[in-house]
Amino acid sequence: MARIQLKALRKRFDDTDAVRGIDLDVEHNEFIVLVGPSGCGKSTTLRMIAGLEEITDGEIYIGNELVNHVPPRDRHIAMVFQNYALYPHMTVYDNMSFGLKLAKTPKAEIKRRVQNAADILNIQELMDRRPKQLSGGQRQRVAMGRAIVREPQAFLFDEPLSNLDAKLRVQMRTEIKKIHQRVETTVIYVTHDQVEAMTLADRIVVMNDGVIEQVATPQEMYDSPKTRFVAGFIGSPSMNFVPCEIIDNTAGTCINLGDDLKLKIPDEAVARYQPHKGKSLVFGIRPEHVTEKRVHTASSQVDFSADVQVIEPMGMDTMVFFSVKGTDICARSAPQAVVGAGHRMDFTVDLHHMHLIDPETDRVIGHRGDDKTNTSD
Repeated sequence: MARIQLKALRKRFDDTDAVRGIDLDVEHNEFIVLVGPSGCGKSTTLRMIAGLEEITDGEIYIGNELVNHVPPRDRHIAMVFQNYALYPHMTVYDNMSFGLKLAKTPKAEIKRRVQNAADILNIQELMDRRPKQLSGGQRQRVAMGRAIVREPQAFLFDEPLSNLDAKLRVQMRTEIKKIHQRVETTVIYVTHDQVEAMTLADRIVVMNDGVIEQVATPQEMYDSPKTRFVAGFIGSPSMNFVPCEIIDNTAGTCINLGDDLKLKIPDEAVARYQPHKGKSLVFGIRPEHVTEKRVHTASSQVDFSADVQVIEPMGMDTMVFFSVKGTDICARSAPQAVVGAGHRMDFTVDLHHMHLIDPETDRVIGHRGDDKTNTSD
């Protein structure tokens, strides 16, 4: 196990800054997931940690050792790639043991490590097969086994599940989690899939345009995003955003969304938002916090009506789409409560879960956990 530290890490390709001075501490045995859209710098960061990409500036520590100029083979890490990179002419056993043979590891030790990895991955019966005889999921297990036998200080995963079908991806996510619990090694995992990030990570690192937007646990990231980018990236379906302003009227202090839609801010949150009254803001709410009309269990719940434009049945839930101020909004509703497209429907929104964003900075104004009184969850 090893602690990994990145200090002011930067990577520049010609005139392009791919990674722009990031700082990150990864603790012993922690499972960290770097997530973000294509081109955000996450894979470049991983390759710099592995030593496969030369850094432009900054420092990388693995354990207590500065490894900026240490060759990849001497960094005591193992990397699992998207494309498996197995030798087609070798058996599974030979693929897993090849690196150890090059390192002149004793045969008895090689056998022990390979058998141990095969037991962890449940691939004992595959040891005499060649890669072309394996399914995609089996090949990925072999690639992981080749990494495990090295007994590294840290594992680096670069989008290892992206070549698998949807069902197998879900299965392999569970397997990777189990493997981490058994092997107890530091893991840095790169993906563009926010569902993978939420289900696997101890902490998520959301990257955008070469910088870190936020580092937090999955639940913290979901509940309290710090920026509009994080709010929109984490969660599926993604958060709804509508231009708004804070006004006072006879009902109290409200979010004015236009189209005669005004939502009363919960009393416990009014003081926090009062300084922003009259400013142009963005109202953010997740689809799961806009539902069919329900019996209120908290003062933060507000009712409104809208004309349904599109419905998307999902089985257990139905996604309902309507428009507010020319902006499409998605709500998550119980199927039996949904009316057909073109009809008016009553909704309940829980403002305990709302996020107000300053469009000039794209920063979220406070968090719902800042209220002194939480009346719902």
